[in-house]
Amino acid sequence: VQLVESGGGSVQAGGSLRLSCAASGFTLDDYAIGWFRQAPGEERKGVSCIRSTDDRTWYVDTVKGRFTISSDKAANTIYLQMNTLESNDMGTYTCAIGGVCGVDGMSPRWDYWGQGTQITVST
Repeated sequence: VQLVESGGGSVQAGGSLRLSCAASGFTLDDYAIGWFRQAPGEERKGVSCIRSTDDRTWYVDTVKGRFTISSDKAANTIYLQMNTLESNDMGTYTCAIGGVCGVDGMSPRWDYWGQGTQITVST
């Protein structure tokens, strides 16, 4: 099982980025996929997730209306489109599989994690 993130970088406030999480060793049909953010000096927190069985999604309140999670099952890849980026969005974004993507949030425990990709937002 391998998860590889890409798409991070530096952007000005108000800009956009699209993160990708390419999966190998398993098929997305069987798992929920989550995106997490860890800012310097802070704990890792759930940002968004998608449940592959029915494409149900969840977002943390601070990104609702700005971020969109989606999946391309043919490519076995999950995307996180991030628009109107703010300084509070900065951090390392990591995708993970094997947890629970619920109506009210993401489980803290996930089975497999990627290495992460860095987002910097300048003002």
